[in-house]
Amino acid sequence: MTTFAIVAGVVGAALDDTVIIVLGLANLLADGFSMAVSNYLGTRAEQQEREKARRSELRHIEKYPEGEREEIRQLFSRKGFVGADLERVVEVITADKELWVETMLAEEFGLPRHGPDPRRAGLTTFVAFVIVGAVPLLTFFVNALAPGLIAAPFLTTCVLTGIAFALVGIWKARIVDSGMLNEGFATLFIGGSAAALAYGVGYLLRGFVA
Repeated sequence: MTTFAIVAGVVGAALDDTVIIVLGLANLLADGFSMAVSNYLGTRAEQQEREKARRSELRHIEKYPEGEREEIRQLFSRKGFVGADLERVVEVITADKELWVETMLAEEFGLPRHGPDPRRAGLTTFVAFVIVGAVPLLTFFVNALAPGLIAAPFLTTCVLTGIAFALVGIWKARIVDSGMLNEGFATLFIGGSAAALAYGVGYLLRGFVA
């Protein structure tokens, strides 16, 4: 989206295609790196938070086993366990310290057993951003290598990027089990609006840039 907006802004300002390639590529790599690092740090922070909660629960179990056992009893009592079944669940869980801790983390704090790997999350973000974000630059790279091959590069870019936006929305819809048409249109509309805004700013500043 940001790469397409930069392309639209430069076209709106009537600057040379070389500017599109330089600014677009710089944004693609810098923004992709920034998002990847942000995802890495955020995921690692969640992992560290989980480990902190785990250490805390482990200390509580070691210092106040009866109190923690009662918490397990109350948790599963609210789930509908009663009588002998409830006591059996408490006995099984508290007999294994690791299971005990993991149960407390999941039931009391809502923390998953295993979170995503921070390095993988960051790398995936970067690769995905670069692959999809490169779409708005393709036609200009082609024309740089073979001048005039694509007669209307910006129009072609709009079509290709629009398709990419729609596909991203459809893919998202499949993951979250939402309406594909709605998600595809929403992503296309948001991306198109950002590009239109950037184009308008570039157009208004055309004389100033010149």
